[in-house]
Amino acid sequence: MKGLEMPQGFRGSGRRLACASAGLALAAFAAQAIAHESQQPDAPSVDLAGRPRATAPPREIVAYSGPHAPGTIVVSTEERRLYYVLPGNQAVKYGIGVGRPGFEWSGTQTIVMKREWPSWSPPPQMIRRRPDLPRFMPGGPANPLGARAMYLGGTLYRIHGSNEPESIGRAVSSGCIRMTNEDVTDLYERVQIGARVIVQR
Repeated sequence: MKGLEMPQGFRGSGRRLACASAGLALAAFAAQAIAHESQQPDAPSVDLAGRPRATAPPREIVAYSGPHAPGTIVVSTEERRLYYVLPGNQAVKYGIGVGRPGFEWSGTQTIVMKREWPSWSPPPQMIRRRPDLPRFMPGGPANPLGARAMYLGGTLYRIHGSNEPESIGRAVSSGCIRMTNEDVTDLYERVQIGARVIVQR
């Protein structure tokens, strides 16, 4: 299984790192803007001392007696958990972040594309809400899509990593399913193109 390797564009030294500094500054700004875009009052992310209040639950292997075949992804938005169905009546259970009020959805989709350290272009709907956002962000640690992304059908939705691990377990996104970078990397190595994704409310 691959670890969380940095994208090739972030390796190197000297002139390459100097040239990357402006891009990283822009990425940091955009990440802060996305955090503001997704911030909701349902659970404070930090305590009075400024420490993260919520941490992502550890992934675990659990018993599974549902009707879905191995290789299927089942998302419970109410539970804020994602299950990857394994053979032998088992599943891997992950903590996730889900769509905030007004951005909830349910249905069945298919994984049509997978990307490591994906780039990101805000969709027009988000640009209308936040015209200050950059129109393009290269992949990297500051990118809000995190270390891996799996794209769902012809929708704007993805299962992706996050540079805001404190948001896992909360309803804060614009409809995408968020995971920690460690968990999304684990899922990415398991899931195949064409896998069914069942989102339940």
